[in-house]
Amino acid sequence: MRVGVPTEIRQDEYRVALTPAGTKELASRGHEVLVQHGAGEGSFFPDEAYVAAGARIVPDAEAVFAQADLIVKVKEPLQEEYLRLEPRHILFTFLHLAPDPVLTKALVESGSTCLAYETVETGDGHRPLLAPMSEIAGRLAPQVGAYFLERMSGGKGKLLGGATGVNAASVVVLGAGIAGTNAAAIAVGMGGHTKILDIGLPTLAAAQRKVPGVQTLHSGQLTIEEEVTKADVVIGAILVSGARTPVLVTEDVVRAMQPGSVIVDLSVDQGGCVATSRVTTHRDPTFVEHGIIHYGVDNMAGVVPITSTLALTNVTLPYILAIAERGVVDAAREDPTLARGVNVMEGKVTLREVAEATGNPYFPLEYVLPIDYS
Repeated sequence: MRVGVPTEIRQDEYRVALTPAGTKELASRGHEVLVQHGAGEGSFFPDEAYVAAGARIVPDAEAVFAQADLIVKVKEPLQEEYLRLEPRHILFTFLHLAPDPVLTKALVESGSTCLAYETVETGDGHRPLLAPMSEIAGRLAPQVGAYFLERMSGGKGKLLGGATGVNAASVVVLGAGIAGTNAAAIAVGMGGHTKILDIGLPTLAAAQRKVPGVQTLHSGQLTIEEEVTKADVVIGAILVSGARTPVLVTEDVVRAMQPGSVIVDLSVDQGGCVATSRVTTHRDPTFVEHGIIHYGVDNMAGVVPITSTLALTNVTLPYILAIAERGVVDAAREDPTLARGVNVMEGKVTLREVAEATGNPYFPLEYVLPIDYS
């Protein structure tokens, strides 16, 4: 199979979907790898490293899409990319379609087969391709919150860890999954008074075991309102696989927060768990609403591209190899975990949550591709 790696064109996105090491694995098995000129530079992988690993460098994205069968990316395609998709293409990347009906419609109309990293899911609910980016974003979130809490950054002027005889800042983390647990661990390590809220008591118990010093609370709506309004930093880390994130923090609650407090919404790529959240960029990462600083960068892990690229490609490569070796149909039939990553196929939305969120008809994957989930 011909595997194509275009340069990411999202602003300030420095990750790349395939490393030279991954290229070598594919090339050694007889697959042709086409890498756009400069695709790896943001992660400090020069073209020469790809050539040494067996890739062919092509001049632009047009050449990648024209020649490759399997397109591997990091971020969801922008217009100039999805307009190049054809029915013969397999697209494998983060998609986050639930809050984006325009992109969903474009992928449906392209006729291509589109798999989302974030919905590749095991039978017990583990999402192996999302996990490393959740871990990294979670670890970055308290750093971001601490920075924007500083007075020169527009915040209320509190040090996250406090000082001798002075209270530390209050950090509230919504969601005790991978991102939330990692955020809580860093916040506790920085000395913040940290609480983590979730509806699952077993999940909270696991977080408490992993993060000594964190306080866990069941996240009923009243508890959310009480804790968020008192917090200096709120970190949203809610995820419902494939679906739009439920809004847990209403605009009225944001209004009731203390001016200069900070919201870091890690859920913003799936719509956000705070009513006032919206997507921002690394170049313009924050906005102020009701006196509260909002951070909504939806490619947060891209700010540390070496760590993020290596972590991401460690987990995506086995699935890329499976698709390249067996084709997407046989690979999905043989692996229900990968099959759950198929969001769009043959002009049909095959993931219920995406169909419901975007107003598209839902076609179970078995309708398009008979699969044994036993």
